[in-house]
Amino acid sequence: MLNSGAYQPEDNDMKSTIFFATALRLLACVGVAACAAAHAANTESSPARNARFDHFAAGKQAVQAKDWTFAAENFAQVVAKDPTNADAHSMLGFALRWQGKYDEAFAAYDKALSLDPTHKGALHYSGIAYLKTQRPEAARANLAKLQNLCISCEETVQLAKAVAEHK
Repeated sequence: MLNSGAYQPEDNDMKSTIFFATALRLLACVGVAACAAAHAANTESSPARNARFDHFAAGKQAVQAKDWTFAAENFAQVVAKDPTNADAHSMLGFALRWQGKYDEAFAAYDKALSLDPTHKGALHYSGIAYLKTQRPEAARANLAKLQNLCISCEETVQLAKAVAEHK
C-alpha cells in the first residue's frame, strides 16, 4: 500500500506513547490512597468470570464512589456465590481496609492469596494495610513478591512508593 504522506506511527512510537501515558497516570495520582482508589477496579485477574456477577460491577462502582460499606456488601455477595474468586476476596479486603476493619481485611486478603498466591491486587492492598497497621516488614515482603512478578506494574510501583514514604 502506498504511503499517502500521513504520519504512520512506528511500533516504538506507540510503545513510547503508552509508556508516557502510564507514567502520567501514575504522576497524576496524589498520595497512595488516591492511587489505590483509582486503581482498585483494574486489579482483576479474571474479568470475564467477574462479569457474571452484578454484585461485582456494583462493588466496583461503589469503590469508585468511595462507598466502602456498599462495596464490601457487594463483594461479600460475590464471595458467597463464588467462594474461589480471588478477585472478589481481594476487593472485599480493599473495601474493609478503607473502613478500618483490618482484621477482616487481612482475612479476605489471605483468602485471595491462598487462592492465587500471585494476585497482584491482594499483594498490593495487603501491603498497604500492613503499613497502616505498623507492620512494614510484612509490607516489604509483599513488595518483594510483587517485584518478582512484575517490576514495573502499577501495584509494584505504588507499594514501593508507600514503603519508601512510610514513617
